[in-house]
Amino acid sequence: MKWSRKSINLSPYQLLILVFLACILLGSVFLKLPQATTESISWIDSVFTATSAMTVTGLIVVDTPQTFTVFGEVVILSLIQLGGLGIMSFAVLIYIMLGRKIGLKERIVIQQALNQTSLGGVVKLVKNLFVFSLIIELLGLLLLATRWVPIYGWEKGLYYSLFHSVSAFNNAGFALWSDSLTQYVGDPIINISISLLFIVGGIGFTVLMDVWKKHNFKQLSLHSKMMLFGTFITSIVAMFFVFVLEYDNPNTLGELTLPNKLWASYFQGVVPRTAGFNTIDITSLNESTAFFIIILMFIGAGSASTGGGIKLTTFMVIVFGVISFLKGQSEVVISNRSLSNTIVYRSLAISSIGMLFIIIAILIINITENTTFLVATFEVISAFGTVGLSMGLTFSLTFVGKIVIIFIMFLGKIGPLTLVFSLAQPKKKQIRFPNEDVLTG
Repeated sequence: MKWSRKSINLSPYQLLILVFLACILLGSVFLKLPQATTESISWIDSVFTATSAMTVTGLIVVDTPQTFTVFGEVVILSLIQLGGLGIMSFAVLIYIMLGRKIGLKERIVIQQALNQTSLGGVVKLVKNLFVFSLIIELLGLLLLATRWVPIYGWEKGLYYSLFHSVSAFNNAGFALWSDSLTQYVGDPIINISISLLFIVGGIGFTVLMDVWKKHNFKQLSLHSKMMLFGTFITSIVAMFFVFVLEYDNPNTLGELTLPNKLWASYFQGVVPRTAGFNTIDITSLNESTAFFIIILMFIGAGSASTGGGIKLTTFMVIVFGVISFLKGQSEVVISNRSLSNTIVYRSLAISSIGMLFIIIAILIINITENTTFLVATFEVISAFGTVGLSMGLTFSLTFVGKIVIIFIMFLGKIGPLTLVFSLAQPKKKQIRFPNEDVLTG
């Protein structure tokens, strides 16, 4: 019997989620193999690790370098690459290699997977995505190799460089050291290479293609302008706040030299855009710094990028929407361009649905885990933003806690609207009703 998407009546959203879940399940099976680990791990830990890799989050319940063999690390790396560039992107590549035609239904699924607003040019975008990603990851490998090959030799040095280049570009945050990158807190090569990789990966492929083609900031699309400007401003502000708030903290920046304080502030300031690496002890952050990072993690990276969160442009649309309302304007205007109400409603829906799931998850974590409200909030939003930073709770999660974080990582990767639309009923013909005012505020 021949099966097709039409015969089982799956929407593009449902198909995307099912394929994603299938890859997580397959990855879990591979990570449970004796060849993948140095010691036996539970099924829940295997699923958690596979989900964290597939959603390019980086949260871990077992110590990656101590628990997994090279085979297990390669499985994790494969899941990171698959999750970062997108399952449907790889499917398109296979179709192209086989000489198959990409139909309308497949293009719709690709559109949803890459978070595009139109069907035009999605296949070309996927081709460019692969070429660009491979080039950037190769450049990252070469830069990191200049630091690690002299230390570890060619074989191990290149392997470490490849792993961290792919992990950084895909904003995964998995590292092959138990303390992440804390030993390189003041190392310019590691700080610059890793940060550039996850910043470029987090800006979004549509922005990168736009910059590549036009070269002139004024000619860029509004989305590209917002992403570049927003990324620059948030990075500067984040670095300043981390530097000021942690300057005298003896467990983070306090004992470092001034140059190393600046490197650590820069790195830890840009990491919450969903990268997940750390060069200082996250568990020792001041509460004010932790709360500021929570805000950054919730905002996240760019649309059609390897990062998570509600997305930077979503946050900016809401901010400009509030400003427009306070000015008494009837529409949202950014850079002399007006936004449709659909975009504003979509931004509000993404934020609201995301917040709803986050609140429920924090409530459950606070009930099931022996932790503080701040730490629970930090871990949940780190999972939602697919960031991977942890204040130490993830290692001690109960079974229920692991299930909650797994779901939130999955939600953060596929997006709140994708999940809701996959469960929603087919659209019905809309009926217009009489208007009536409601008192608000």
